[in-house]
Amino acid sequence: MQYFLDRIRIAVAEATRIPPDQIRVEQPRDREKGDFAVPCFVLAKMVKANPASYAEELAAKLRNDLIEMEVAAVGPFLNFRVERAELAKRTIETVLDSGTSFGSSDEGRTQRVLIDMSSPNIAKPMSVGHLRSTVIGAAIKRLFKFLGYETVGINHIGDWGSQFGKLVAAVRRWGAGVDLEQEPIKALLELYVRYHDEEPNDPALTEEARAAFRELESGVDGDVRAIWRRLTELSLTEFDKIYARLGVTFDLVRGEAYYETHLDRTVQRIVDTGITEESQGALIVDLESVKKGMPPCLLRKTDGTTLYATRDLAAVFERWELNHFERCLYVVGMDQRLHFQQLKAVLQRMDLFWEPRVVHVDFGMLRLPEGKMSTRKGRVVFLEDVLDRAVEEAQRIIVEKNPGLLDLELVAEQVGVGAVVFNDLKRERVKDIEFVWADVLSFEGETGPYVQYTHARLASILRKAKEGGEGATSPDWSAVGDAAQVLLALGRFPQVVRSAAEHAEPSEVTQYLLALCRETNSWYASTRVLGEAPPTSAARLALVASIEIVLATGLGLLGLAAPAEM
Repeated sequence: MQYFLDRIRIAVAEATRIPPDQIRVEQPRDREKGDFAVPCFVLAKMVKANPASYAEELAAKLRNDLIEMEVAAVGPFLNFRVERAELAKRTIETVLDSGTSFGSSDEGRTQRVLIDMSSPNIAKPMSVGHLRSTVIGAAIKRLFKFLGYETVGINHIGDWGSQFGKLVAAVRRWGAGVDLEQEPIKALLELYVRYHDEEPNDPALTEEARAAFRELESGVDGDVRAIWRRLTELSLTEFDKIYARLGVTFDLVRGEAYYETHLDRTVQRIVDTGITEESQGALIVDLESVKKGMPPCLLRKTDGTTLYATRDLAAVFERWELNHFERCLYVVGMDQRLHFQQLKAVLQRMDLFWEPRVVHVDFGMLRLPEGKMSTRKGRVVFLEDVLDRAVEEAQRIIVEKNPGLLDLELVAEQVGVGAVVFNDLKRERVKDIEFVWADVLSFEGETGPYVQYTHARLASILRKAKEGGEGATSPDWSAVGDAAQVLLALGRFPQVVRSAAEHAEPSEVTQYLLALCRETNSWYASTRVLGEAPPTSAARLALVASIEIVLATGLGLLGLAAPAEM
């Protein structure tokens, strides 16, 4: 693909004396009229010509220069149609020569990207609500790494705050009645819900919670801190089980509590810039000058305690000092948009040149049909239960369709978990999602299992070819001339990867894979690959191998396995 784009840009540049990097090449709206198109509006304006007339003039000039392409003026567009055998040869050989590195680059070398993602709260279940930050962040991390960036995945654990005082009080009151060892997260959720049920009628319980949190904040290494440490250890162990199933890893796992020792110097650093002021006994940064109507950022309350914003500022200061990042991405739901606007506004008021590199990658909320999930009310869907149920459904379907499949349990895990992940990533991240079991567990239509099955089908063709000794002959590239749309889709993969990383939008990859599968299955339905004349089968097998590589690579970037059999 890049070869043809470069050829077009250079030829048009020579004909117009405009630098190649200023020549825009896009896809025609009507695929029957060409493979590539150059809009002539801007080009014609520079020479004060009519765009349609100028397109005709350029087409006449370029027909002798681009012998491997048909050149035609279509209104104000200059359209190019590549000779099919040349398109096949260039595209397939590029994919096969690159293998699993096709689409990758080293453009990000020497640059570091930090991705703050997942960030569950200690002692609370990882619900389906935590899925979005986790899988979106992990996909973004893989995309940047594929492009050569040094990536640092950060799990900023919520292990601090007044809720821990409540949990300590609940553990002391009712901890003997729950099983904290076998099912710690569900037991802690039960305690947390019970606390909020009983607190309104029990003032003593409220005071117990406040006293516990005061002791926790004081730094005294006593009973309260011991309970807090135990809850943290139990929670992290359970979280790691979920992360292992999702194929998600982190380079740094660090809780809010870590930054408690950083807070005094963080506040002083901001005070020293002269942007703070006292307001009713609290220390704030007024942000009206950054954006009219934006509430001030509260750094320290009247009682001297700090807030989540203070800890986040401490964290971003340390992240810059240690990493000098190209980007620091916060993959956090859009309900925290104001928080990150305030965070960036404080950095802006401090006149820190790296503030634009801090980006809130927001996403829509995941809701239950009956409303927003609530830990306090116990209205949550455990992520572990979702994965288990998806795997069970995958295993049921596989047994029906392929009862003799080896590694049935492994493939069911790959397909079931893949269905959940793909379902989350297939939409633009800013869109809200209603969690409906029937949609998540569907194995038809625009789903992860559909892409995985297409990959497995191609892998089966390649296995049969190897067993039959087919594919060793020099290919007749004209034999895949009817697969032009598949070839053009393959060639777009590197552009899709770069765009998905730039926009922090994994759905660009999911939608690309779905489109590639549709084109592939349409071509395969009307084309015989095996058992044809050796040069014909060789060309078609080379195309199959190229598609298989791109599907496996794309699935891997999203965090899905690419089973060879299903």
